[in-house]
Amino acid sequence: MATTELTAETIEQTITGNDIVLIDFWADWCGPCKRFAPVFEASAEANPDIVHAKVDTEAEGQLAAEFQITSIPTLMAFREGVLVFNQAGALPAQSLAQVVDAVRALDMDDVRRQIAEARS
Repeated sequence: MATTELTAETIEQTITGNDIVLIDFWADWCGPCKRFAPVFEASAEANPDIVHAKVDTEAEGQLAAEFQITSIPTLMAFREGVLVFNQAGALPAQSLAQVVDAVRALDMDDVRRQIAEARS
């Protein structure tokens, strides 16, 4: 499965309408982003059940601001609409695979309980 380009119009539906969504915030001028792109594409091919999406921070500056992107590449992972991972920097393939495995293994009932406790 190929990666999906996200825009301000499509990001919310993508995050809420899929079980697991990985988003790569990137820009064309960013060297580390270009090195991470093939790793992200390979993960998309290896994990067709997970939406692998990209946000071009140059084209979608307002969206990058909303998500508080201060460094690129930044990888965010959402599970059942909940942000469960957020890290700047290009990951090697093995580290990205570990993120995918960890996100898959999450007990979302426990995650929601922890979020509720933190808010109270």
